[in-house]
Amino acid sequence: MYSAIARNKRNTVFIIILFLVIIAGLAWLANAVYGDRGYGIFIATMVIAILYAVVQYFMAGRQAAAMSGGVRLNSKDENPRLWRIVENLSITTGTPMPEIYLINDPAPNAFATGRDPEHAIVAATTGLLEIMDDSELEGVMAHELGHVQNYDIRVSMIVFGLVVAVGFISDMFLRMAFFGRSDRNNGNPIVLVFGLVAMLVAPLVASMVQMAVSRQREYLADATSAMTTRHPDALARALEKLQTYGRPLRRQNTSMAHLWIADPLKPGLMAKLFSTHPPIADRVERLHTMGRTF
Repeated sequence: MYSAIARNKRNTVFIIILFLVIIAGLAWLANAVYGDRGYGIFIATMVIAILYAVVQYFMAGRQAAAMSGGVRLNSKDENPRLWRIVENLSITTGTPMPEIYLINDPAPNAFATGRDPEHAIVAATTGLLEIMDDSELEGVMAHELGHVQNYDIRVSMIVFGLVVAVGFISDMFLRMAFFGRSDRNNGNPIVLVFGLVAMLVAPLVASMVQMAVSRQREYLADATSAMTTRHPDALARALEKLQTYGRPLRRQNTSMAHLWIADPLKPGLMAKLFSTHPPIADRVERLHTMGRTF
C-alpha cells in the first residue's frame, strides 16, 4: 500500500521534471535564435503564466462548483447519507469538514477541489448516489478527499501554469518567425522552422505531460482511498459501476475534466491518448492487488 503511494508520488515528480526540461529547452531556443530579446520574452511569458495560474488557484474551487451546476448542502438534513459519509471520512482522516455540493445529473460522477484541506470542496452527482451502495460511495468520496489530502490542486495548478507558458511561448515564436527581424535571424528560414516546430510540437508534448500528471494523481488518490477505508475492493466495485453505467455529464467543461473521478466528456478519436484518467481496468487491478495485502 505505502509502496504504491510512494511510487505514484515519484512518477509525478519525474513527469514534472520532464515538463521543466521542455520549458528549459524553449528558453535555450529563445536565447539561441533571438538573443536577449528572445530570452526577455521568455521570462515575461513565464511570469504572466505563473500569475494566471495563481489567480486560478484561488478561484478554482468555487468556479468548478458553479460550472458543474452544484448546489451546496448547508446541513445534514438536505442529504443525510452523503453528509454522513463525508463527515465520517473527515473524522477518520483528521481533516476539516469540506463544503459538500450535490449535482442534479444522472451521470454518476464526483469531484473534489480546494487549495488545501481548510478550503476543500467535494461534490457528487445524483446519478452516483443512485447506483452506489454505502461502502462504494464511501470509497468514491475517500478518493475525492484523497485529492485534497495529497494537495493535488497545487500540483494541477503548477502544471496548468507550465502548459499556459508553453502555449504562449510557442505562439510568440511563430509570430516572431514570420514577422520578427533581428541581427541574428534576419529572416532566416531556419527561424521559421524553429517557430513552426515550437508551435506544433511543444504544446502537444506539454498537453500529454499534463495528462500524465493527472493520471498519476488518480492512481495516488485511489491508493489513499484504500488506505483510508481499508476496503479497496469497494472502490474497485464503484469504478466498475462507473465504467458500466457512466455517461457524459450534461454540463461539460474540458478545463475541469481532470477533477472528476471518471472522465466526464464524450469520447473522441484521441480520447485515450489525451485522457485525464487512466483506464478503469488498470485502476481496478491495482486496487485488487492492494486488497490482497490487507
